Amino acid sequence: MRFRNLVAMSIVSILMLSNVASATADSAKPGQSMTHMKTGAGLASTLEAAGVLLYVQGGATSSIIGDSVASANGQYVFHIPVTANKSGVQHLGSNIVFFNTANNSYLQLRNPVINLKTGAVTATIPQAENKSMTVLTITNVATLKPKVTSDRKTKLRTTVYSGATLSLAPGIAAAISSILGLPENSLPDAAAFGSTDVTLYSKITS
Repeated sequence: MRFRNLVAMSIVSILMLSNVASATADSAKPGQSMTHMKTGAGLASTLEAAGVLLYVQGGATSSIIGDSVASANGQYVFHIPVTANKSGVQHLGSNIVFFNTANNSYLQLRNPVINLKTGAVTATIPQAENKSMTVLTITNVATLKPKVTSDRKTKLRTTVYSGATLSLAPGIAAAISSILGLPENSLPDAAAFGSTDVTLYSKITS
């Protein structure tokens, strides 16, 4: 248990140190937007109990809230750069990774796309024949409303979606367990994942 906690702390430290410049990329400029994602209390300890660490890679930073990932109130916090596209908001070049410390198996959610209209978060999973799959769902998408502010002086529009609640899409928990070599039902189906805030900067054209 202590070894896994040390591994978790080492990974988080490396990610934070190697991405200091990326963390400051969320400047108020069009196209430089950010997702702030926080897992729910209990998810980190559930994963840790199964020997699984969760982290991000590729231009993103992560940290832990609480004493450790093993604590009941432990939470992961991710800051991931995003870009808008026709499908929604894409974490272009950033991946969310589940890593099994027992057998060195891992699963990547590569370039996740948040569709704020349908409430689906899709990602390519290399370990599942490179398929694009719905991995998370926004459970409160029907009531999710953007807050828009415009700064005429800087000609910048800021759109913020706050408090989007996330859960694992049906069947994804079983897929994660299978790919990572975990026992069946290690992760509950459609388990609550956490919440996310999305901030988008765009240029005022008129």
